[in-house]
Amino acid sequence: MLAKYLAAAVAGSLLVASAAFAAETSTTPGTSTTANASDSSYKGDWRASKMVGLNVYNDKNENIGSINELLMDKSGSIKAAVISVGGFLGMGARLVAVPYDKVKFTSEPVAPPTTASNTGGGATSPGGMAKPPSTTTTGSTSNAPAAAPPKPNPWYPDHAVFNAAKDELKNMPEFKYSTE
Repeated sequence: MLAKYLAAAVAGSLLVASAAFAAETSTTPGTSTTANASDSSYKGDWRASKMVGLNVYNDKNENIGSINELLMDKSGSIKAAVISVGGFLGMGARLVAVPYDKVKFTSEPVAPPTTASNTGGGATSPGGMAKPPSTTTTGSTSNAPAAAPPKPNPWYPDHAVFNAAKDELKNMPEFKYSTE
């Protein structure tokens, strides 16, 4: 009796396994399986998970906020980007929704801010204040090559651009997630 049950179990297992194996390997002409898809077929596509948190700049290279969320319709098309504006370290920030087609993405790093010509002959610090010229006369000059610019990541852009001033975004209606 035990042998009958064991034989039936083995036969049933083989039937299920062969059906699953046939489903994985069969293809119809003109279609492909997921096993044939490779990362090269998605070259140039961006990861949605990396879009959230992306810095947003305006056309004057001023940081105006960061992407908090992407809103899409039921078909999967992205309709709006929710941008977190204002605040300091996340405190006091408010959310505004902007049409997704108005947001542009770029893989190029943000250009450093340009400053007025410096009459002191020194370099300009990141804050825009003039540094005194270097007075070091001893030592050798470095012939080391300048650091190469970072290679853009193919899976997400460097930053987003939305053409608006900080004040314009602060005056937009606040976006609130619906609970209905």
